[in-house]
Formats: sequence, C-alpha cells, structure tokens
Amino acid sequence: MIVRDLNKIIEANGERVVSDAKWRSVRMLLADDGMGFSFHITYLEAGSEHTFEYKNHFESVFCMKGSGSITDIATGETHEIKQGVMYALNKHDRHILRADEELVMACCFNPPVTGKEVHREDGSYAAAEDLETA
Repeated sequence: MIVRDLNKIIEANGERVVSDAKWRSVRMLLADDGMGFSFHITYLEAGSEHTFEYKNHFESVFCMKGSGSITDIATGETHEIKQGVMYALNKHDRHILRADEELVMACCFNPPVTGKEVHREDGSYAAAEDLETA
C-alpha cells in the first residue's frame, strides 16, 4: 500500500514538486511506484495560459477548484473548466488551457511520468525511453 500526504510533499519541496511558467505540479505517484499511471495535483496560476500536447502520454484531468477553459487546437472548440469537470486527452490532443481563477487539478498520466520530465518547446513531455538516453 502506498500512502502519501500532499501537504507533506509540498512542505518538503523536493523532487516530487515540479514548477514551471505559472504552474506547479505535485507528483503523488510516479512510474517507479509501479501502478501503471502517474497521479499529480497541479496548480495553475490565475490569468495564466498554457499550450500543451502530450504526444507520448494520455492524460485525464479532474478540476477540483477554480475556473477556466480548454481549447482543442485542432477543432477550435472551447470547453468551460470548473469544479467537477473532467477532460481526457484521448487523442494526444494539442490544447490551450486557460486559468481564469487558480485551477487545482487532479491529473493521471499513462504511461506514467518518471518525475524527470519538463515541458519541451512544443508543450509535450519526452517519452520515458528518450529520458533514459538523454
């Protein structure tokens, strides 16, 4: 059984807390936990806008707090994000995520991230095997 306390992970501010331009992700489960997915709590600053495209991962996201929107770049379709809304990037969808208020999101990635990933210029994470050879 794996039991982790979000508050303790944040307080330790170690390798499980990853930050970038106007977002912070707390990695509760990673690839080395052996669960077949990774689980993160991600905070996006109010007023921020992010373009992501997870070419090597599928992601499912549940909004726990805040409001904003997500736009599918391929279709131009925009959906409201608010507490209780889930979206799944089942086609490695390139998207723009906007936070009108601070967004607090619960995120699952498959395959799981290792914790070493950073967003590349195109908004994606490298595949795990590419991280091992870097």
